[in-house]
Amino acid sequence: MYKFEPILKSTIWGGNRITAFKQMASAGQPIGESWELSAVPGELSVVSQGADKGLTIVELIDKYRDRLLGHDNYCRYGNQFPLLVKFIDAEADLSVQVHPDDTLAMQRHGTSGKTEMWYVIDATPDTKLCAGFSHRITPAEYRKMVVDGSLEQALHYEAVSAGDVFYLPAGRVHSIGAGCFIAEIQQTSDVTYRIFDYNRRDNQGNLRQLHVEEAEAAIDYRPTKDAKTHYRRKKDCPVQLVSSPYFTTSLYELTEPMECDYTELDSFVIYICTQGAAHLVADGTEMVTIQVGETVLIPASTGTVSILPNPKTSILEVFV
Repeated sequence: MYKFEPILKSTIWGGNRITAFKQMASAGQPIGESWELSAVPGELSVVSQGADKGLTIVELIDKYRDRLLGHDNYCRYGNQFPLLVKFIDAEADLSVQVHPDDTLAMQRHGTSGKTEMWYVIDATPDTKLCAGFSHRITPAEYRKMVVDGSLEQALHYEAVSAGDVFYLPAGRVHSIGAGCFIAEIQQTSDVTYRIFDYNRRDNQGNLRQLHVEEAEAAIDYRPTKDAKTHYRRKKDCPVQLVSSPYFTTSLYELTEPMECDYTELDSFVIYICTQGAAHLVADGTEMVTIQVGETVLIPASTGTVSILPNPKTSILEVFV
């Protein structure tokens, strides 16, 4: 089982909750994102402890191959880890943006598209976010709204509270609202088309770059009536939140020990701790502790994992 050094990202919209959440010293500047597990070129996660300490995620895959990823995943992705896991702290609104699907991203950038999901860990009162359009618009209307500054009037907004889940297929315009603190799970891609940014300027006083033309072919112009993923919370049993071709995510809210059997899964598993702490025991021998704000990668060769909560723990489980 592997932990990695977090990759902290300073942003103009970030806050100060990530370092406190992860029980780290203050970074002394606004931190918008912590990349917990990344294979994005130039932003590779590094193992933080154990016999493989210092290896990047790519080197780890090269060493263990299908024993780490699973047979089918290794055949499909090779040495490319398919998921990117982040914590995001929005002190201010993020830009309105969209991501291309696999076909368009491969054609333009030689990389995968970006389908993602958000699990809201915390939210301040009256927080909202944008996911999709409130009504159908055309590409021509989109271009006009960008020019005259009325695009916000066509966006679909949702009120947000802790525990909310949003699944965002590639092509859906979206924006995280001020006050949101979320865990994000996505395809390994850093391709983002920014289409509106409230006329904000960067640290050098320049307007942030927009990608209005590039986004036009990527956008799904259909309306979104209800962007939330509805689920019923249950204690001490897995609750599936998302099942997609790119990842499957479940929520464990535990007050008592649980054993997870992965012998037939043929995939790595990621645990993201959003509350409390737990001891993880793999195949009855290897043990690591996971605390709030930490992420653990479990190799596909692992048969069983016992989760021993201390005393009340919430974990997101992710696999492909």
